[in-house]
Amino acid sequence: MTDARGPDRGSATDLDLAEAFGSLLVAARNAKSFRFERAVIDSRQAAAGDLFFALRGERSDGHTFLPQAFAAGAAGAVVERPSEAPGAAALFHVTDALGALQRLAARRRQQSGVRVIGVTGSVGKTTAKELIAHVLSSRFKVLKSPANLNTEIGIPLTLLELSDKHERAVLEMAMYVPGDIALLAKLARPSVGVVTNIGPVHLERIGWMGGIVAAKAELVEALPPDGLAILNGDDALVSALGARTRARSVLYGRSRQCDVRAVDVESHGLDGIGFTLGVGGRSTHVRCPLPGEHHVYPALAAAAVGLHEGMPVEEVAEALGSARLDIRLTVRRGPAGSTLIDDSYNASPASMLAALDLLSELPGRRIAVLGEMRELGAAAEEGHRRVGARAASACDSLIVVGEAARLVAEEARRAGLRDTRLVSTADEAAAILREELRAGDHALIKASRAVGLESVVAALVTP
Repeated sequence: MTDARGPDRGSATDLDLAEAFGSLLVAARNAKSFRFERAVIDSRQAAAGDLFFALRGERSDGHTFLPQAFAAGAAGAVVERPSEAPGAAALFHVTDALGALQRLAARRRQQSGVRVIGVTGSVGKTTAKELIAHVLSSRFKVLKSPANLNTEIGIPLTLLELSDKHERAVLEMAMYVPGDIALLAKLARPSVGVVTNIGPVHLERIGWMGGIVAAKAELVEALPPDGLAILNGDDALVSALGARTRARSVLYGRSRQCDVRAVDVESHGLDGIGFTLGVGGRSTHVRCPLPGEHHVYPALAAAAVGLHEGMPVEEVAEALGSARLDIRLTVRRGPAGSTLIDDSYNASPASMLAALDLLSELPGRRIAVLGEMRELGAAAEEGHRRVGARAASACDSLIVVGEAARLVAEEARRAGLRDTRLVSTADEAAAILREELRAGDHALIKASRAVGLESVVAALVTP
């Protein structure tokens, strides 16, 4: 990022910080003396030439770490109260540091000619974002939001990485409350919006499904008239969003009404999936290395984006075939020649069912270690029971961790799965697996992050 003195290394356009901060600026020192390489919010990541934003959070205050940021080489800081800084450093005193970060990012986006693709949904948006970026990168210079930088802080930090070399930007957009995605879309100004699905994730917080639908709709509602909404045609709540946007809509999925469609889907277990990709009367075979039939949906979303951006269907298929993504579901070597399927990062009914579908396709003895799915609100009982019923047919043995997930075990037993156990802690689950896993076994570990089932994987994984 830069000030009025000119562009930094690889930056797109120089920015006058004082002007960008506008009415938020209270005072500035050395405002036009420096060029800043990056915006950072973590003093541990600060380096020479960076601009440190002292954000205040629920657990920490960035102002506390100003000395560390300057010691690491930060050339300036954005603060909300009078603060000490080295004499040569630039200092911007503003009324709202987060607002200043967002304004600066919006200015960078405004001066960039990059085309932005926004991605949201209840489940699978990270995989869709990664696949879209991978497909586009076979032809364009692509900037993507890294890891989980998908919030009102992460998206501005990503936008500030834009430079002249970038031709496309793929941004994952998350929501905590209604209005979040609308803000992100205002900052990023996407011309393409992808919605993966809509489910009861966050229902406990939002209160009703209509609120979740409205929150996800904020992305397509922000698209310009000449934009494109790429919607999951097999999800009725998503496909209906076409009526809420000024942009043209394209449906993707497996059903006949979809414009970008997958037929003859085949699962190759942990080796990926194959399907015939059809669009506009043309078709080609795709072999994608991501495991599980549920990955056909992010693959189709990526295909729809690539086709919209002018890539021929054969080029899209080739790009999907070379995808090697760092997805959250990972395969690890377990004790005694067993295989661990680590999907412990997060969980919802849809992602649980997808993971169990994958488990059901694998050879050998199949074991599932499942825990609570949180933030489901009124849908919690139904969601846990659906997972339990599917587990009964997907696995040979089920270990349920925690009283809050008891309904999973109850429903699995009701559906006929005899080997069903309810344990209190992740350590108990790990002890059972360590004792029982044998060569050829596949064990799925999955729950909401707060349950802490990653400790089961850590206790069992072998070099």
